[in-house]
Amino acid sequence: MASIKKRPNGKWRARYRDVEGKEHARHFDKRVDAQRWLDEVTASILTGQYVDPRAGRETFETYAEQWRAAKPHRPGTAKAVKQHLTRYAYPVLGRRHLSAITTSDMQSWATGLTKTHKLAPSTVRTVFNTVAAVFRAAAKDRKIARTPCEDIDLPAVPRKKIVPLSVAQVLALAEQMPARYRALVIFGAGTGLRPGELFGVQVRHINFFKRTLDVEQQVQQTPGQGVRVCELKTASSYRTVPLPQVVIDALAQHLQAFPAEHDGFVFTAPEGGPITYSHFMDNAWRRSVKAAGLPVGTGPHALRHAYASALIAAGESVKAVSERLGHTNAAMTLNVYAHLFPDSEDRTRRAIDAAFQDHADSVRTGTDGVTTPPQVNP
Repeated sequence: MASIKKRPNGKWRARYRDVEGKEHARHFDKRVDAQRWLDEVTASILTGQYVDPRAGRETFETYAEQWRAAKPHRPGTAKAVKQHLTRYAYPVLGRRHLSAITTSDMQSWATGLTKTHKLAPSTVRTVFNTVAAVFRAAAKDRKIARTPCEDIDLPAVPRKKIVPLSVAQVLALAEQMPARYRALVIFGAGTGLRPGELFGVQVRHINFFKRTLDVEQQVQQTPGQGVRVCELKTASSYRTVPLPQVVIDALAQHLQAFPAEHDGFVFTAPEGGPITYSHFMDNAWRRSVKAAGLPVGTGPHALRHAYASALIAAGESVKAVSERLGHTNAAMTLNVYAHLFPDSEDRTRRAIDAAFQDHADSVRTGTDGVTTPPQVNP
């Protein structure tokens, strides 16, 4: 129920009760302004967009901590989210009321990530996305009417062109690796698995008869929690990958030298058990990269890039490459590998020429088959 009454001091008092029966009131100099306010509130209640004015008084830090505690983040993600909020967001936004933070405030804060904290463009976007997720949740919880994180200008992220390893480089790397990891290099370049997925492969995931691999888990190293087997990155990461003969042969030799049970890991640490990423990098990968003469900074993802580039060079479609890599969509694949797809200009020319071939022949030749030169206006 809403009403408007004139006060003894000449002000107009507008009041209403929300869906929970709480009374809210405001005073206006003009009756028309009071009526407009009541109309807006009534419309928001009827459309389900109503936000209690007192809900936004909660501070950003208080709400963000509740949001963070409720989110089922993986350990690595949880650590990053906490750092984004405590290091970059709370010092500026933490004590402010949710409803008091404007789009201009968010633009100023986002710009400060570059100017004050000197963060790289990609890091700025990652930190901003964390804070934006908090505000989206606040809007869904009716703490605020809308998120202030819309239409924010963020620094452009320079696109780095992937330079994939050649087959010769992959083989050179495998040759330099310790014996227990040589097949891992071939396996990675022949399946395109992410490093964690590669470490998580168990014998039971391999169907030697059908020559397929079911990607069902990954091994992750988390600070403070050690090495653990966990779910994959996204729903699309769960996939079945065809195994080429070169991978089958490498696996057969590897399992003969390093036998594993049905539920055992194909690739293990020297002391047994799943591979620890940091130890693998320090004691095997970096040394082998240097010995093979590969570019400094070449990481295990280079095997995944080599796989993708081989598929693209063989003419596989974007959709097929995306599915093999376990990407969420083809747009993600193009964002990383667009420069590797062959230029379509020649195909375009051939397609149009083929479509107009009969007409072109009749234009170039007369009825007696004699070629007619093109006419040029003087």
